[in-house]
This record gives sequence, structure tokens and C-alpha cells, in this order.
Amino acid sequence: MRHIKMARSVGMAAVIVLVLSGCRGLGGTPVPVTAQEAAKLAIAQESRFGGLAPRDGSLIGQAAWYDVQASGDGWQVTIRMGWGDCPAGCISEHRWIYAVGHDGSVRLTSEDGETLPGAPGIRGIATAGPVCPVVTDPPNPACADRPVVGAVLTVTDPSGSEVARMTTGSDGRFAVELAPGAYRIVPQPVAGLLGTASPVEIQVAAEGPLTDLVVSYDTGIR
Repeated sequence: MRHIKMARSVGMAAVIVLVLSGCRGLGGTPVPVTAQEAAKLAIAQESRFGGLAPRDGSLIGQAAWYDVQASGDGWQVTIRMGWGDCPAGCISEHRWIYAVGHDGSVRLTSEDGETLPGAPGIRGIATAGPVCPVVTDPPNPACADRPVVGAVLTVTDPSGSEVARMTTGSDGRFAVELAPGAYRIVPQPVAGLLGTASPVEIQVAAEGPLTDLVVSYDTGIR
């Protein structure tokens, strides 16, 4: 019986060792990070990188992107932001290159390019309509769509992760700074309004004024 119990103990110990090895790597060393993990580690270095998507060689005018290449001791992550007539190739650009080790360490190896313009982002107004049951021509100013106060709008990146949240003010307006890249604006339901405004897909550029949006809610008045 003692031999059987000992055999069972040895067997359980072997299972535990295998489980730990699978989680930490053989010998207790960390499991090497993947290319996707390396990209996330580099993007996390600056908030302005939040909306970046992978480089797409078939996409004309992609102003901001990241690219991951294998290196001898891990990964090289290049992050690029361009601005100024990007459909034609971008007049200006700024690049960062990070070395991400297999152990998860991150080091900025180089940064070059032109000075980045002011912080980009979005701004806009949330409105609700119709206000009157009958629409006239010319329109009655008293029946213009009204601003929606306290509406919550979330901002998600291409992976679906929430990167910002806005609440409209007393005039229905909202604004937030965002890194150049692709985003989805998702209006949340508002008490007292029949319909929730539809999500909006936007592309924030590194140059120029903030992107202007109008988010429309339905009052249910007919």
C-alpha cells in the first residue's frame, strides 16, 4: 500500500510540474511573448497610440499604423503616424521603433520624423428630434432638434476595447482627444428617448481640426 501511495504522489507531482512548465516555460522561465503581445506592449507606451491598427499594404492612405518584425532576441515594433494629404502618401510623418524582448521588456531604440501637430480627437453634438409632430417648409425654428444633455458615448478601438467615454454637457456637446487611428463611437440609451443613436465609424487624422460629429437620437414624436 505504501508503494501505491508513493507512486500516486510521484504521479501528482509530475502533473504539477507539467502544468507549471506549461504556464511559465521549462525551468521556470517566462513563455516568450508573441508578435501580437509585443505590439500591445509597444502601443501601451504612449496614450497617443491607442487607436492604431496593423499596417495594411493594400490600404491607400493609411496614415497611422504599427508593424511587427522578428528580431534576434524578440521583436521590433515600428509605429508610424503620418499627416498631410495621406491619400497621396502623407507629406509628413513621425516614427518610433521599439525593441520588445521575449521576456516582455520594452525599449525605445529610435524616434525620428517631423514634430507632431497638436493633439487630435473628436468633438460634436448630440441632438434629439423630431420636436414637433408636423414638419413645415420653411422649417419652424421652434421645431429644431434639441440638444441631448447627459448622453453617454463610448469610444472603442479596432479591437473593440473601450478607450474613452464622454458625457454631453448642457448644450449637448462633447469632445475628447484621441490618438490618430480608427474608432467606433457608440451612443448609449438615454432615458425618455425612443431610439438609441446609431454607432459611428470614424478615422481620426493626426493633422487639422478635431473631427466634427452629429449624433442623432429619436424622440418618438410623430
